[in-house]
Amino acid sequence: MFRLERGSIRLFRLGGIVVFLHWSWLIVAMLEIQGRQDEYRSIVWNVAEYLSLFAIVLLHEFGHSLACRSVGGKAERIVLWPLGGVAFVSPPPRPGAVLWSIAAGPLVNLVLAPATMIAAVLATGGGVSPDVAHFFQMLALINVVLLAYNSLPIYPLDGGQILQAILWFFVGRARSLAVAATIGLVGAAGIFVLALVVHEGWLIVLAVFGALRAWAGMKQARQMSAILSADKHVGIACPACGVAPPVGPFWRCMCGASIDPFASHGACEACGRTFSDTSCPDCNRSSAIADWDRGRQQPAVSS
Repeated sequence: MFRLERGSIRLFRLGGIVVFLHWSWLIVAMLEIQGRQDEYRSIVWNVAEYLSLFAIVLLHEFGHSLACRSVGGKAERIVLWPLGGVAFVSPPPRPGAVLWSIAAGPLVNLVLAPATMIAAVLATGGGVSPDVAHFFQMLALINVVLLAYNSLPIYPLDGGQILQAILWFFVGRARSLAVAATIGLVGAAGIFVLALVVHEGWLIVLAVFGALRAWAGMKQARQMSAILSADKHVGIACPACGVAPPVGPFWRCMCGASIDPFASHGACEACGRTFSDTSCPDCNRSSAIADWDRGRQQPAVSS
């Protein structure tokens, strides 16, 4: 799967969060605006409608980012692209923190829903021009559709990630991700079949993207299970979360080889590359290897 950061244009920085726009968004925006010129008497309203979609998606992603920060997580960038937006958030590895970070996005749409609906009703019966009335009607529809779509319990949609966070309370982190990702694969297959029935190309793209993300989630769940069952290094703990790293080649070098940086003194035996820092498999925070707490391991965070 390609990296969204590549080919993205930096738009602005707000509250320490950098917002990027993928170049493909501009192409799709142009095609969508030109393809729906019959919706309004002036193309200006088509542009306004698409920019409103941009704004609603951006507010949704800021909901994720700010909620993640409120529970002590990291959220530094947002990328907008034709299939919506992606907030790169890293909440603390606790089900409650993850649940709040994910649920905050749809909650933004839930708050916007009555406002956009009231505006649509007032515009429809307020004696304004047909373009203005239609614009506010579409604004309300866009927000409701985004809320409904993101609430579907299909991983990696927000609804699927919310389901995973709820299951985490009962069956643990790895198993909850495996269940949510499996449901995501089934959901992606259903969307693909629907796309073939209604002959909708965008649904095919969504189905393929969802299937790839769900498959990656299943692989991540298997990795988590292996890490949880592995022995732990004694006298070493993550500076951020206090969890001891697993014994085994659970890290990957840039050359593709699997390594254990704590058994090899930060070096890759395949290519000889040395690492001054490494990421924690539990909280995903990256810290200098020299800073990993040796001999004073803190209590592990429950997963």
